[in-house]
Amino acid sequence: MANKMRETDRSMDRVHRILDHPLFLGELDAIDEAERDRIYCGHNLTHLLDVARIAWILNLERGLGLAKDLVYGTALLHDLGRAAEYSQGIPHDRASVELARIILPQVGYEPEEVETIKRAILGHRGHEPGPEGEDPLAGLLFEADKKSRACFACPAWESCKWPEEKKNTTIDF
Repeated sequence: MANKMRETDRSMDRVHRILDHPLFLGELDAIDEAERDRIYCGHNLTHLLDVARIAWILNLERGLGLAKDLVYGTALLHDLGRAAEYSQGIPHDRASVELARIILPQVGYEPEEVETIKRAILGHRGHEPGPEGEDPLAGLLFEADKKSRACFACPAWESCKWPEEKKNTTIDF
């Protein structure tokens, strides 16, 4: 997949390796299969990239200084555990952390980066923030994940289980 999207920016090499990783590709296929008839928001590559791009924009706008491949790597893996959630009932954030634990070292992330990404993935649902809620990557991921949803244009709005106050009604950040 990433071999079709090579970019000259060497800082994204590890992200391209995630996109090419057999475990990533297999889990993405399993999610696509499980969500084939889903009428609500999906968790496909488009969603993962939308979250990455929004998180990157927020990072730049807020001057947080997080590395691009850290932000993108986190976003690409944050929902990868959805297949395990659907098939085995494992919460997707926990399953995603286990997949990240395997994939990230194999594509070149350092142990401290792996831990940072795992913490952010666990925090992206808003229930396990970093110390005193001070985990900027988890906060970006949480916010970008929610902002990536085009609720205002969704045909399944009425039957969606998200509370009204969580639904995106605009394209504003």
